[in-house]
Amino acid sequence: MEMSEDQGFNGGMTRRALMAMAAAATATAITPVASLAQGNPVLRNNEEGPYDLVIRHGRVIDPETGLDAVRDVGIKDNRIAAISESPLQGAKVLQAEGQVVAPGFIDLHAHGQQLPAAWVQAFDGVTTALELESGLLPISRYYDLTAKEGRPINYGASVAWTYARIAEKEGEEPDGTLSWFQGSFSKSNWQNSLATDEELDNIIARVESGLQEGGLGIGINAGYAPGCGRKEYHRLAELAARYGVPTYTHVRYGSVKEPRSAFEAFEELVALSAVTGAHMHVCHVNSMAASDMAACVGLLKSAQARGLSVTVESYPYGAASTLVGAETFRGSDWTERWGVTGPSAMELNGRPLTQAEIDELQQSAPGTVVVMHFLSPDKSETDRALLDLAILYPGGSIASDAVPWLTKGGELIEGDIWPLPEDAYAHPRSTGTYSRVLSQYVRERKVLSLSEALGKMSLEPARVLQTSVPQMLRKGRLQVGADADIVVFDPATVQDNATFVEPARLSTGYRHVVVNGVPIIEEAKRIADARPGRPIRRQV
Repeated sequence: MEMSEDQGFNGGMTRRALMAMAAAATATAITPVASLAQGNPVLRNNEEGPYDLVIRHGRVIDPETGLDAVRDVGIKDNRIAAISESPLQGAKVLQAEGQVVAPGFIDLHAHGQQLPAAWVQAFDGVTTALELESGLLPISRYYDLTAKEGRPINYGASVAWTYARIAEKEGEEPDGTLSWFQGSFSKSNWQNSLATDEELDNIIARVESGLQEGGLGIGINAGYAPGCGRKEYHRLAELAARYGVPTYTHVRYGSVKEPRSAFEAFEELVALSAVTGAHMHVCHVNSMAASDMAACVGLLKSAQARGLSVTVESYPYGAASTLVGAETFRGSDWTERWGVTGPSAMELNGRPLTQAEIDELQQSAPGTVVVMHFLSPDKSETDRALLDLAILYPGGSIASDAVPWLTKGGELIEGDIWPLPEDAYAHPRSTGTYSRVLSQYVRERKVLSLSEALGKMSLEPARVLQTSVPQMLRKGRLQVGADADIVVFDPATVQDNATFVEPARLSTGYRHVVVNGVPIIEEAKRIADARPGRPIRRQV
């Protein structure tokens, strides 16, 4: 329902006030900091040529140093070796005149860790896709399986707390795959019950083992196990602080209604950061806060202003995608708690569902992936202003929450398959998140500068990880000595094309995509056998 300009919203917030807050967020979207080139031994002066690869005469933008000028970029091995006003010579040259040359996009929240999903994201400018919110377990098995198959883009994962919890509560050993997790939604003990003292010790031990194997922190998918104890979450935060790694939390409640609201869940996260000193990363603040965005964003900003180690990510859609069996969609009041008008806000393969159909799926196929519209930013100015509070969050990252590709029959699409099958289905965020930011927020609405948007998609995600994973100091930057993960695109034509009905329509406008110095997309065409992706992994 549309609201008048002065109609109260969520405790007195008006649409005018919401839009003013979004505008204020835009003005401070990137917080200036000193370049890592100052005192960082991996970033240095130009090396002499010739070079393995040269990207010629593009508009080079580095969000950290503020460079925005026409340059040649020379690459040796997997690193940027030179950035020059003068022409450079190389064994291979990629033309970039009239194009933007930028750091490759880093996705902190990519559930699609399969090979076809990686290719889809490459066409959206992503050069590093990490599974951090949910995570995986065992960690070594995940890295071994992925390395054996190879990837065009970089990959990595956090340690999955939910996997450890399922193993202890249901007596089933995880195998390091997403399919194992999907199958667990036919059971509810792990979602709704407290852990005994012995179970909790074992859960923590399993998570710690994953950290010792190089996991990128702790994935805390609390929204899928809201019945876990508060002491359990506290133990996880203590563990993260002890190892100096972030937690990546999908907060335990997705609700605009108190009690058990998202606001309450954010308070829990903030309190744990204050008490333990842990770095708490908030996953998809847009879908967690929904229409209570103003209050939730205000809370998180206050925590940061007081020096707490809290970071934020969001994606540019007003619809979530997850498993129909998730606890957040159960109970007679689930639509009221989400703040939506009825069960038709939930879709399966682009078709609205009735409550009877939802009930049936929860009984017979709880692992079915559905889409749920919590805001309508394309139809409502108020909803757009709410989503802006998340996307324009100062210093916040863009992260897709890309879901795996499934057939309409629900089978996971994996292996060396390209193009995607005709019936391939996922949320359009799996295909077009980064192009949507560039096309809508930069080119059309002009609420982000190009450099600000690139910072949110490359530099800020790298900063979330770089303290615990020094490897990330070389990512998210277009500077000499940085890893040669680079996107070359036309800012006038870059476009997301995926829709909720046709989610597999690839983004367009990317001329070249380079990962670790190797082109994987050249002249907008996929290099089929390119597998230069490397693991992002903590050194232990």
